[in-house]
Amino acid sequence: MAILHVRNVPDDLYERLQKRAAAERRSLSAEIISILERQVPPHGPACEVLAEIDRLNERHPWPADLPDAVEMLREDRSR
Repeated sequence: MAILHVRNVPDDLYERLQKRAAAERRSLSAEIISILERQVPPHGPACEVLAEIDRLNERHPWPADLPDAVEMLREDRSR
């Protein structure tokens, strides 16, 4: 695993992190890793948008009787 060093952390922030870690019964390092994991998604916003589209499609699937888009393009081009 990598080691991350952070310099010039303001005293008040450091104290808040220590209190939060104690409240969660974690070490300071474990608490900071927990915060980072929640705030930095593994794949970024685009993947979140695609996941939301998938969830919406599951709840509201496209009607089965829609014409095929490729076929519609071919018809349009043949005119």
